[in-house]
Amino acid sequence: MGKNADFMSENTERTIGKDAQRNNILAAKLVAEVVKTTLGPKGMDKMLVSPLNEITVTNDGVTILSEMQIEHPAAKMMVEIAKTQEKEVGDGTTTSVMIAGKLLENAEKLLDRKIHPTVIVKGYRIAQRKAHEILDEVSLKIAPDNYEILKEIAMTAMTGKGAEEEREKFSEILINAVKIVSEGGKVDTEDIKIEKVVGEGIKDTELVKGIIIGKEKISNDMPKNILNAKILLIDFPLEIKSPEIETKISISSHSELQNFLDEEEKSIKNMIQKIVLTGANVVFCQKGIDDFAKYLLSKSEIYACRRVAKSDMDKISKATGGRIISNLNEISAEGMGETEEVEEIKESGEKMTYLKGCKNPKSITILIHGGTTHVVDEIERALLDGLLDIISSLETGLVVPGGGAIEMEIAKRLRDFGRTLKGREQLAIEEYANSLEFIPVTLAENAGIDPIDVLTELKLKHDMGELNAGLNLFTNKVENVLNSRILEPSKIKSQAIDSATDVATMILRIDDVILSKPSKRGSMNNAGSMPDYMDSLV
Repeated sequence: MGKNADFMSENTERTIGKDAQRNNILAAKLVAEVVKTTLGPKGMDKMLVSPLNEITVTNDGVTILSEMQIEHPAAKMMVEIAKTQEKEVGDGTTTSVMIAGKLLENAEKLLDRKIHPTVIVKGYRIAQRKAHEILDEVSLKIAPDNYEILKEIAMTAMTGKGAEEEREKFSEILINAVKIVSEGGKVDTEDIKIEKVVGEGIKDTELVKGIIIGKEKISNDMPKNILNAKILLIDFPLEIKSPEIETKISISSHSELQNFLDEEEKSIKNMIQKIVLTGANVVFCQKGIDDFAKYLLSKSEIYACRRVAKSDMDKISKATGGRIISNLNEISAEGMGETEEVEEIKESGEKMTYLKGCKNPKSITILIHGGTTHVVDEIERALLDGLLDIISSLETGLVVPGGGAIEMEIAKRLRDFGRTLKGREQLAIEEYANSLEFIPVTLAENAGIDPIDVLTELKLKHDMGELNAGLNLFTNKVENVLNSRILEPSKIKSQAIDSATDVATMILRIDDVILSKPSKRGSMNNAGSMPDYMDSLV
């Protein structure tokens, strides 16, 4: 640790120069090591147990890193690139983190050779630009209606995740979903709802042409299904609002108490009367509905669900043409949604509400089945990866060969390009190329294959001009992965290159870490918030 300057608080720790760099690089490498074993179809899963003993079993990079209690600031920066990759593309989170970790590990070798960080950063930036040029050159254009290729992309995305056994069926579900909701080649993920049910097997997962929400009608006295549904969507409670501050009401007689209760009932009756007058026969309420309101709705033969999620309210609004009403006085027949039928269904012992024959049929539901909560959660993550890969491919119309083929080709061409340069930057470009080869090497390691043999064979084939040579982990052979239909969206690779390079260069430029700790009295710092600790990674 460096010595604190006199002007700094005694609660401040400072790390400078090489110590700061090595500390940050070590943290980044450890993050990459955590997710490394999950990469590829033969990758392993992680079990994450929260402080509340909630269990998550997954091999999804961003889920693993988000659930871990990471404290080191440089490690947190690595988590951020996984989140960016997830937000921008939806897949490739492990790839981006691993490349970033390897870029920093390889930069450490150059630092040991007395090469200045700014030279490494410059070389990495040159390599980044060249990698994009190469990626654009070797990417393959696909037609937006080439659903066979899109199906293969979805299958590649789901391979190695919980959905692998049924990836053929799931990719069909995703393609059919995309066909239904796409408009002009664009797909809004909000139009595809994923609902989960614990029960039956994952093979029973199905595509439902309508909306299913995980809510049942609030009373058995309500009708089980409604034909020609007139739907009212409200986001205010059908109950008497409680005072926000503690309130005392003084009642001196039985008649005063009765009058107070009568007024409450009258207020609820007025609410329900306004709903009945609109002609609505279905009510979805985002907030609560009290017992008296429930009784009155049942009496009027209105189907009602309460505490419906905001996301579900938005989907119902879009599908039925209904307007979400925030004020009792705005209730009117004009704002109602319409659908052919609303029905309560029972799936694996769970009651749900199914909206059929919506006005806007572009809203659909994928109903996931599975033996446990952990299974259905992982199937959901796998399906989302497949779906977002399809959407990314449709957006750019570009795909690349998988199985490490694209990384090997970019690495080969970067080396050729680096030899044309003068100066120390070419050493950084060489290490950049080595970092990209970390992907096929790890794919081989995770499958129990000798990574040296695989890397040697891949290099030989790419040197001979076989740019689609990659590792097919179904046959454990190096082959033309295009013929094997192992494809990925080009956007996954371009985003991973950008995210990894950005975080690696930022961490490399840090030579001074000033850590403010809370005082011994346990007070917060001047900013009014507790600072992060660097004592440990997790």
